[in-house]
Amino acid sequence: MSDRQSVEQTVHLYVEGMAFANAAALKKAFHPQSSIIGYYQNAVEWLTRDEFITAILAEEPAPPGTQPFMDIQSVDVEGEAASVKVTDDFAGMRFTDYLSLLKIDGRWVIVSKLYHLHT
Repeated sequence: MSDRQSVEQTVHLYVEGMAFANAAALKKAFHPQSSIIGYYQNAVEWLTRDEFITAILAEEPAPPGTQPFMDIQSVDVEGEAASVKVTDDFAGMRFTDYLSLLKIDGRWVIVSKLYHLHT
C-alpha cells in the first residue's frame, strides 16, 4: 500500500470512528498528544485527543450500516509528513477538517486537526 493510500485509510478510520462513536478507532487514528482546534458555538475549542473522544461519545452515533459523508479534497504527502483537507458530517453538522499526519513507527497518525464548522 502506498503512503497516500495509508494516509487516506487513517482518514477513513477517523471519519467512521467519529460517525459511529468508536473510541478504539479514534484512538488508533489520532496520536495520544494530538490537538483538535476550531470554533465551536462561537468560541475557540482546543481539545486533547481524549477530550475530543469524550465529546464524540456524548453524541448520538450514526445508525449501523449507514455510510458517513466524507469528501477528501486534497492529500499532500512529503516523506513522513502529510496534510489532508476533508469535509465530513457529524451529528447533523458539516465540517471541513485540515488534518496533519505523521508517519510514526511505520503507521500514519493524525497529530493535529484544525476544523471549520459550516453554518
